Amino acid sequence: MGELVKVTKVSGTAVAIRGNDIDTDRIIPARYLKEVTFARMGSYPFFDERFDAEGKQKPHPLNDVKYKGASILFVNKNFGCGSSREHAPQALYRFGIQAIVGESFAAIFAGNCTIMGVPAVTVSHEQVELMMKTVEQNPQTWFTVDIENKKITFGETQIATDLPETYRSALTSGSWDSTAMLRGNLDQVKKTASRLPYMNRFAG
Repeated sequence: MGELVKVTKVSGTAVAIRGNDIDTDRIIPARYLKEVTFARMGSYPFFDERFDAEGKQKPHPLNDVKYKGASILFVNKNFGCGSSREHAPQALYRFGIQAIVGESFAAIFAGNCTIMGVPAVTVSHEQVELMMKTVEQNPQTWFTVDIENKKITFGETQIATDLPETYRSALTSGSWDSTAMLRGNLDQVKKTASRLPYMNRFAG
């Protein structure tokens, strides 16, 4: 049976990608939307900015060995704008990103992150600049994004974050995972389905 996974904290090292209005086409180029599953999406985030036409690496934070294994991504304003492709957060998640901290997010992108169990929390420009500079100067800095208490801590520093209550509640209760909820309440789902007249057509 499906077990609800509560997302209350994300801890780890971080990587910063600077720039406002980074859209989903930059995060995951459109040609990769043709893939049947999300299985290989972790190979594609920021692909055209990370590799040249011959497949050779270009300078980019996600290529930098200093940030290898980072689980938290710092971004600026309006991250994830553009088309509402779910592939964008999927690509970041499958690359290893478990939480995103930024000045602001496109609404659909933030919603897509939440239904995957990836918190997208906001802080001020000054605060994200501080964290970006910190990780650029010391890539091994350990950050904790506390979703339950809406704060980020690193070293002796503590920063308040913002997150819509519906998202915070879904993440911390585990209700972000609708598939697990359905599996965990399968008997109730079957009973409800049996009462729906249009479902009778599919009954044995």
